[in-house]
Amino acid sequence: MTGGTAAVDGSAIDGLGDVRRAPGTRVQAVAEGPLALAVVGDCPVGEQELRAALVAVRVRRWGGLSRWPGSYWVVAGDGRQRFVCGDLAGVRAVYYTLRGGDGAAWASEARLLGRPLVPDLPWLAARLTAGEHWPHRSPYEGIHLVPGGFGLRLAPGAPPQLVDVSGVEPVDELGEGADRFGRALTEAVQYRVRTAGGVVGADLSGGLDSSAAVVLAADAGTVHAVTYTDGHTSGEDMAFASRVAEYTGITHTVDRGAEEQLPFSFPAGQPTGAEPVLEAAMYAMDASYLHPVRGLPLHLTGHGGDIVLDASSSCWVRLLQDGRRREAHRQVVAFARLRNTAPGPYWKALRQAAALGRSGALERAADALEYGPVTPGAAVAGWSWCRLGAGASWLTGCGRHQVAALLRQAARDQQPEAADEFDQWTALRSAGASARGWAPYGHTLGIRPVYPFLDNQVVRAAFAVPALARRGLVAYKPLLRAALPDLPDWLTSRRSKGSFTAQRIAGLAGHRDRLDELIASSPLASGGLIDPAAVRTSLGQAARGQSATVIADLHQLIVTCWWLSGRTIGREAAAC
Repeated sequence: MTGGTAAVDGSAIDGLGDVRRAPGTRVQAVAEGPLALAVVGDCPVGEQELRAALVAVRVRRWGGLSRWPGSYWVVAGDGRQRFVCGDLAGVRAVYYTLRGGDGAAWASEARLLGRPLVPDLPWLAARLTAGEHWPHRSPYEGIHLVPGGFGLRLAPGAPPQLVDVSGVEPVDELGEGADRFGRALTEAVQYRVRTAGGVVGADLSGGLDSSAAVVLAADAGTVHAVTYTDGHTSGEDMAFASRVAEYTGITHTVDRGAEEQLPFSFPAGQPTGAEPVLEAAMYAMDASYLHPVRGLPLHLTGHGGDIVLDASSSCWVRLLQDGRRREAHRQVVAFARLRNTAPGPYWKALRQAAALGRSGALERAADALEYGPVTPGAAVAGWSWCRLGAGASWLTGCGRHQVAALLRQAARDQQPEAADEFDQWTALRSAGASARGWAPYGHTLGIRPVYPFLDNQVVRAAFAVPALARRGLVAYKPLLRAALPDLPDWLTSRRSKGSFTAQRIAGLAGHRDRLDELIASSPLASGGLIDPAAVRTSLGQAARGQSATVIADLHQLIVTCWWLSGRTIGREAAAC
């Protein structure tokens, strides 16, 4: 879908003449005089509801136009202004670019904007080094991304403006919001199953999120669930997946993978996609275990459940920010002791995060990069606004300077200053980017994924519950148990979570030489941003199982380098 000065190909949408869509796109649109409204994508809204929403278009209450179930774009206009937004998570992305006196062009995919796609190498290095701090940037130079939770307002003669559409209505405690969340999640799963017209596929890892989705789906239709396992994955996860399948009576296929399915193989024919995503490393595994359900009308996943059902220790930083020190200390000490961990270092890290604030933490990280030296060390317990991991030690001097400049820029940007709000929105957008980036893989594999945990109304209902209430001291993901009390107790009482660390170590060991070559030949290396020798040392340690702390950063670097290998760098890549 394209709009503004990018609207050149495709079919017009009724009432929105400068908006074009691809053939086969699901669109529901209404128009009345100069007013027009279209919902594009997966949404059960009817014409009557759309017509009623034209009142919001008339008074330019843009934030009220994305409150239906599903995952979709909204495009609206009143004859003078145009408004477009995707979903809160950013699975339905909106990219835009400025064209001088010609105004702005926007599109659902960056490639549709009609300009060269030049990878933004410093941003890619910064993201690898310091995490997600630039929600308005895309992987390409000169192309902006509308952050999840915002829409884009366009008017003649005015620059594009971001409009907050998050629409979260806070409640005071878990019990008050659990019922609303339960209804939203149940509808998000079951309306899709009911309208699918046949058997639906589903991931069933054995974790709480995919298991809950499968139980809800089985109450509404026929489900064929698939599970992947191998010698490196969690046996406990497999046991829970089997028990859920038996409990629901669904068809369940287990794929027992071999060496060929280990991460980081990047088999021939794998699409590179429009942006680097961690899932790219798991393509061989996905191709294997998803094969039995290819071609089904839809495929349910539990992706995003960790974000909406749980919260990080940023909620205790928020308590400190609000002056509730005694309550924060009591909870932190209880949490640490329940896990046989010393509370002292944990408490110190959280107090430091509260004292620094977002901007202060980014400035301190920038100082550390510029005035170094930066060496990979043991992960510090407790939440941080910006943690420089192993990736920081791989940067060249020039790379440090480039990343530090971007961090200082981010410190001046407008983002939530409350720790829990910043963290949940950052995590949500990351989950949305992951789902968005998997789309070309799903297309190649014949899988149409749906992400009920990332639906707008599910996200709003979850984020309405205070992060502190979603962060269980004893219970794991207490919102799920409270919201769906009919789920079996043996499932919701689970407190463990499977790990893929052993699987990734085996993949790094099996493909070490090829990965070393991939990194050394990457534009990040030839552009002078990273030092391949430093990465080689970390890769060797991780492949031998000597340093698990660097695996997450290596994973991000490897998929970034592999993604860059499939792109044409449109100009001199050297950033220094």
